[in-house]
Amino acid sequence: MFTSEKGLVEEWLSEFKTLPETSLPNYATNLKDKSSLVSSLYKVIQEPQSELLEPVCHQLFEFYRSGEEQLLRFTLQFLPELIWCYLSVSTSRNVHSSGCIEALLLGVYNLEIVDKQGHSKVLSFTIPSLSKPSVYHEPSSIGSMALTESALSQHGLSKVVYSGPHPQREMLTAQNRFEVLTFLLLCYNAALTYMPSVSLQSLCQICSRICVCGYPRQHVRKYKGISSRIPVSSGFMVQMLTGIYFAFYNGEWDLAQKALDDIIYRAQLELYPEPLLVANAIKASLPHGAMKSSKEGTRCIQVEITPTSSRISRNAVTSMSIRGHRWKRHEVIVVANTSVR
Repeated sequence: MFTSEKGLVEEWLSEFKTLPETSLPNYATNLKDKSSLVSSLYKVIQEPQSELLEPVCHQLFEFYRSGEEQLLRFTLQFLPELIWCYLSVSTSRNVHSSGCIEALLLGVYNLEIVDKQGHSKVLSFTIPSLSKPSVYHEPSSIGSMALTESALSQHGLSKVVYSGPHPQREMLTAQNRFEVLTFLLLCYNAALTYMPSVSLQSLCQICSRICVCGYPRQHVRKYKGISSRIPVSSGFMVQMLTGIYFAFYNGEWDLAQKALDDIIYRAQLELYPEPLLVANAIKASLPHGAMKSSKEGTRCIQVEITPTSSRISRNAVTSMSIRGHRWKRHEVIVVANTSVR
């Protein structure tokens, strides 16, 4: 790490401590444009022995619990890199060098599982029905749906899936590690539209590394550093795929393609059905060529909407059909007059 980068981080650390609370919104707005600072912070996180790592983790946690939305997102952008650093260090059993990173991850987790009143959150998700149109599909494109007695009895009913409440954690262990990390990735994915390109790149790269380290593909990818296998859970891999799917359509096609292939590779080795199902569905839905997506502007996942022209009746009255009908009627009258004469 260069002296100029170190000085930049130290200045950032001291600036926030002397900042009055009234200046917090303006400070948060200007912070996202400091790309050199973000680059320097990534280098600090990637060096477990750095003397700046502990104060940086402490300040990132202060950002997260400040209540300022943009400061919260500033911390979230480093989450993939923090997860990778924690997993790589914990795999090497050098627990002491990952203490501040573990504390930051636990702090973010414990803040996210409760609401502002301190009550446990319960997340809910309504499973969409194929019989009702959405931005992803049209029922008419699926085929005829016979209204059987069973279908009629379930008409209007929707299935809701709940997640939570999640327990507070005081430390990360082998038993609860991926329960916490999976939830943290869920929080990261909820803010994907606000994540800068450098964060999406980090996400794709750490997904590849986590999946291939310790396996023969690591030599193909030419990843150096740790050579131990990093355990992963099925749910954690599904959350990785959510972020990678977003990265495909937001300027990171090549990195996302590599990460997707590596996740499929690892899921096949682990025999995990859920990530295999999601990964193959993403792969099947991708266009044949790389997407030319701008890295600036609105971020979204692009989907193809089924044309609704099939809904229009063949006998529907349009301006063209009215005009044609008038011409036909005029021709009949002309022919009739000619025959009378």
